[in-house]
Amino acid sequence: MRDDVIGRANVQDTPELVQYYAELAQYDAGALWTVANDIEPWEPRSSSVPTLWRYRDLRDLVIRSAELVTPEKAGRRVVMLTNPNRKDVSACVGWLYSGLQVMRPGEEASAHRHSASALRFIMEGSGAYTVVDGHKIPLGARDFVLTPNGTWHQHGVRADGGWCIWQDGLDIPLINALEANFYEVHPQRFQEVTKPIDDSAKTYGGPGVLPVNHVWAKPYSPLFKYQWDATYEALQRYASVSDASPYDGTMLQFVNPVTGKDVMPTIGAAMQMLRPGEQTQAHRHTGSVMYQVAKGRGHSIIAGRRFDWEERDIFCVPSWALHEHVNASDTEDACLFSFNDLPVIRSLGLYREEAYTDNGGHQAEH
Repeated sequence: MRDDVIGRANVQDTPELVQYYAELAQYDAGALWTVANDIEPWEPRSSSVPTLWRYRDLRDLVIRSAELVTPEKAGRRVVMLTNPNRKDVSACVGWLYSGLQVMRPGEEASAHRHSASALRFIMEGSGAYTVVDGHKIPLGARDFVLTPNGTWHQHGVRADGGWCIWQDGLDIPLINALEANFYEVHPQRFQEVTKPIDDSAKTYGGPGVLPVNHVWAKPYSPLFKYQWDATYEALQRYASVSDASPYDGTMLQFVNPVTGKDVMPTIGAAMQMLRPGEQTQAHRHTGSVMYQVAKGRGHSIIAGRRFDWEERDIFCVPSWALHEHVNASDTEDACLFSFNDLPVIRSLGLYREEAYTDNGGHQAEH
């Protein structure tokens, strides 16, 4: 602590001050200097802690939820991922929410919409689909799909499909903190499919092209599905002609193809690839990030703690926590999908990034 430095509060309690504070409290008031060092720290102090959720530990429990409750009764049959220090707001890290949702063949959850923005990353299964404002979107493993705030959406699995599990990511804690959340169930229970199947990807998913005279003025991407095959191919192409970032490896940001900006106003997303044997250097930045291992195995060191991961594991990096990643294989690449609150951080002018320069750029593990 550096509270003895000029400009920081360093006031010792006296009987007179204690009495003074009690008098202020009677009028719902207080003295700033009693909390100044907590509410204005020298640097960000995240209440979240680095956490790893192992898929092999959770998968059977997620499957069991389908035997215990139906989508209709549960509303959303999801196993939440909660950060040990953020359970009071149901957050996985910072002001982000995450959960694992399961659906059986032939099931379809009813349509709803809400103020929170949402995304899905498909972990396993076949035959899954989502419907977003009348657009029906088939989904495959490792696909990334949007359900932006205010859009009607419902999810299901074809009768000839398999059990499907995906990660949900939302900004529910943020929207609740802003006291701006609404939730609404579709009046007909299921929305009608009004567009050709997969029309969003067929219209906006081309490589660097847009329809002539297209019209799209909404604040989120018109491309609702970012398909794994195209994403992985783009990573490989980029890696073949560029040097990797020393801190993130080969990394691509998912963007709105119309504007080039983040896919949604409050949630950003990315995919990064670590070459065989690659170890990044440590850095830190403001903003919270949730990672899911899309491919490969390795480990990350976050705030000095080592977390070993494999495909489908999920882990978080709190704001301003030092982090670095290592691909454990000398022959295969590893890919990490991530979503974050960086659009909010950047729009408020709060983004800062800092490299770790001690010990050759690598943290000591403890």
